[in-house]
Amino acid sequence: MSENLLTDVAGVRVGSADDARLGSGVTAVIFDEPAVASIAVHGGAPASRDTELLAPHMTVERVDAFVLSGGSAFGLDAAGGVMAHLLEIGRGHRVGAARVPIVPGASLFDLLNGGDKRWDRTRPVYWELGRRAALAADRRFALGTVGAGFGATTFDLKGGLGSASALTSRGYRVAALVACNAVGRATRGASRWFWAAPFEREAEFGGLGTGTRDEPLVFAMKNGDPANTNLAVVVTDAPMTKVQVKRLAVMAQDGLALSLRPAHAPTDGDTVFAAATGRVGRAPDLVDLTEIGMLAAECVARSVARGVYEATPLAVEGAQPSWRQLYGHGTGGVSPPGARDALPPEGAGR
Repeated sequence: MSENLLTDVAGVRVGSADDARLGSGVTAVIFDEPAVASIAVHGGAPASRDTELLAPHMTVERVDAFVLSGGSAFGLDAAGGVMAHLLEIGRGHRVGAARVPIVPGASLFDLLNGGDKRWDRTRPVYWELGRRAALAADRRFALGTVGAGFGATTFDLKGGLGSASALTSRGYRVAALVACNAVGRATRGASRWFWAAPFEREAEFGGLGTGTRDEPLVFAMKNGDPANTNLAVVVTDAPMTKVQVKRLAVMAQDGLALSLRPAHAPTDGDTVFAAATGRVGRAPDLVDLTEIGMLAAECVARSVARGVYEATPLAVEGAQPSWRQLYGHGTGGVSPPGARDALPPEGAGR
């Protein structure tokens, strides 16, 4: 049964952890078995860790997990916490008697969202959030203001964590997860209508259609500063080579351009991780690969809209409004930020 989540692809689990005081968080994508993986980076200023090994010509082909986090470059520590958990349960690339979990990660810029960023730089804030996210990994997970999407923003609306899935005409499953932290808008101007509306399924972000075409599409940039990053993971159950997964990541990047205006800006870090679990035994042909890539882009676009649609505002003065505050009703079952656990105080179990 489809949940319209990344975990509709068998063998994938997702967990999130966040800190309301910090106004930031981490999301971990854990694979039950190592998955063939690659990456496409179309933003001009990414913050990433262990991503060079995802290039098709590099030796290691499979990963144990991906990590998305807030915190800009500080958030890259989150991968260490995920690695620690995986090592505890016996996961990792074997090198002689040693194991090294393969956990590429990327971080988005959420340092100006009003959260308290005056943490002691010697404390493993993101490391601990990464470990908690890995421990929380499950088939079902929350969307909106949670995990890597906790502190995410857009030009005029609160950003968040979104996900979507689809099935190809020959039965391959493809799905996406996005932490939407855009410099521009996810909607057509200052309106309720999402750019991703043409790809919406079953009213997953309101079912409002594409709206009118007379909203002024004025160039707008958050804070007058384009320091942002949208982070995405796309996964399919088709068996693929590393080169084919690289092409999947490239095609999936189009989903950001379909759902955000602008995308891939000079100081964006727009990053898409891609993976193939190979759970379906039949190898895809060129037609299958093309359809999987097309649907991956659509899933990314739908995930962007869902992340904004499901978001709730941060509990800080001057916080960005959510889409639901301005245009909708209710929270769609997403836990309010104040209901989530903060990190333990200094010295408590550290």
